[in-house]
Amino acid sequence: MCVLIAATAVSGCGTGQQSQTATIEPAVNGSMATLNNIALRNIRIRAARTGDAVRPGNTVDLALVVTNQSPDIADALVAVTSEVGAVTVVGNTTVPASGLLIVDSPGRVDAGALAAVKPANTATATLMLTKPISSGLTYGFGFQFAHAGKISVGAPVSAD
Repeated sequence: MCVLIAATAVSGCGTGQQSQTATIEPAVNGSMATLNNIALRNIRIRAARTGDAVRPGNTVDLALVVTNQSPDIADALVAVTSEVGAVTVVGNTTVPASGLLIVDSPGRVDAGALAAVKPANTATATLMLTKPISSGLTYGFGFQFAHAGKISVGAPVSAD
């Protein structure tokens, strides 16, 4: 009788309308968001800190990967805003059709790996802090695209 009850209880774990693995998020440091055909992945603030917070006046890097899921229409990242400072984006911010834009610190993008991913562009984004930031919190960013429009997302601080 105990075996029958245990078997019934265990088999009940797999039943229902939604599986337990349907909502598992990827194991990356950053946030993600989707806007029409544009997917933003692994959005994070790269900040090396020595105290409890990175203070205003310091510059940190913003990192993310932008994927264009449209097979025939390119888009472009035209502006990035933040609640904690001024963002400066440098480089080719076009997101090719069926391609990507990698925004990362200078020297962090592997040229060999990038050559294997076509079409792809790279850019850098720096954030001059006007407010302090700390690990464990997320900070608001707005991403404006030429065709897809604007999306707001919170990005965590990452020490990677």
